[in-house]
Amino acid sequence: MFESLSTRLQDVFKSLRGQGRLTPENIEAALKEIRQALLEADVNFKVVKAFVDRVRDKAMDESVLRSLSPLEQVVRIVRDEMLALFGGTEGGLKPSTKRPRVVLLLGLQGAGKTTTAGKLAKWLTKQGKHPLLVSTDVKRPAAIQQLNVVAQKAGVRVHDPAGQMDPVERAKGAVAEATNLGFDTVIVDSAGRLHIDDELMKELAAIRTVTDASDMLYVADAMTGQDAIKSAGEFNRLIGVTGVVLTKMDGDARGGAALSVVSVVGVPIAFVGSGERLDDLEQFHPDRVVSRVLGMGDVLTLIEKAEQAIDAEDAQKLEAKIRSNEFTLDDFRDQLRRLRKMGPLEQILGMLPGMGAIKEMQANKPDEKQLARVEAIISSMTPDERRKQHIINGSRRKRIAKGSGTSVEEVNRLLKQFVQMQKMLKQLGGMAGMMGGGGKVNPRQAMQMLRNRR
Repeated sequence: MFESLSTRLQDVFKSLRGQGRLTPENIEAALKEIRQALLEADVNFKVVKAFVDRVRDKAMDESVLRSLSPLEQVVRIVRDEMLALFGGTEGGLKPSTKRPRVVLLLGLQGAGKTTTAGKLAKWLTKQGKHPLLVSTDVKRPAAIQQLNVVAQKAGVRVHDPAGQMDPVERAKGAVAEATNLGFDTVIVDSAGRLHIDDELMKELAAIRTVTDASDMLYVADAMTGQDAIKSAGEFNRLIGVTGVVLTKMDGDARGGAALSVVSVVGVPIAFVGSGERLDDLEQFHPDRVVSRVLGMGDVLTLIEKAEQAIDAEDAQKLEAKIRSNEFTLDDFRDQLRRLRKMGPLEQILGMLPGMGAIKEMQANKPDEKQLARVEAIISSMTPDERRKQHIINGSRRKRIAKGSGTSVEEVNRLLKQFVQMQKMLKQLGGMAGMMGGGGKVNPRQAMQMLRNRR
């Protein structure tokens, strides 16, 4: 969602790079472009004014103007001030000694609270926690059933007493069940409205009191921009909010909500949702987001995604195959599947330093559908053909193309690229290819292979 802002800011830095020395005049010109970029990204106008004023004060300092690396100094100033917009605090849930701790999800209707409840439960499970879900949305049709479906997919338990339709009693019962059965976290999916009203606020206040909720997370749809921030401010004023969860961050929202929320609402961003899968919820890391916006990549998040998608034991087995030159089409298909589990390839590319400017990558951007076609081609081969691709003759190629819904030319291209990849892996000897020692992905080589495939 920060692509447009990232591109604009990097263009500003390029214009400064062409200057032999920074002057007040070219700094003002750059600040004008930065101001325009932030406003177009839907950042709150008061936040933009304060941000630009702080950058100006620091950039106009004599030590910066006379510096031997003035551009680097300006980039550092912009980076530090963007970090300040996020309050300099890490996201996630703050440490708590309460057992069970109660996380109450707040927000307007349609923001994605129910899906977020499942995602948060999945995230907590990965942290070694044991969450229990409960829905207190008794008015929206099928809301309780929706949470049950989401919880089943996440593999977590739901408190759903038959016939109980009082929101406060449902929440109270969930806490009691968690206490009796040893669950350490209760996630309450509250009701929402199309707008803020007194009835909703009274209901939420009662649930907060009866459950002694330690976390009040406001779930905001990032696509709604400043409207989401305004609503979050109202919830914070009337009920109290400890953190914000921004959903639909993978959409075409301009990013202003994320950059404005801390300054306007006064609470940190706890999590961001960047997809529809239950795994698509990330703890918010301000420094990583700022690095991405400024085109510096986000290698730490990339490594974390790789480690989640790839088992260390499988990585060692693959490395042994590469060393003995036994890397097959079966192995290649497995790696493609793991790579796709890490998330959209365009998102992965944006985490690589220097590759965040999407406009410069359009010609070589990987095609998700093309990867599915590659997998279909390999799956249409027999086990012998996947192990020994050299036995695939003309008639076999026609059969594979027909079985995968592709053309013989595509089959030929895949086989040619695979032979080239085998040679490359053999030369790199165990430290090459998509995998590295210890189960780490080598994203640059993986992405290059995928681009060459086209």
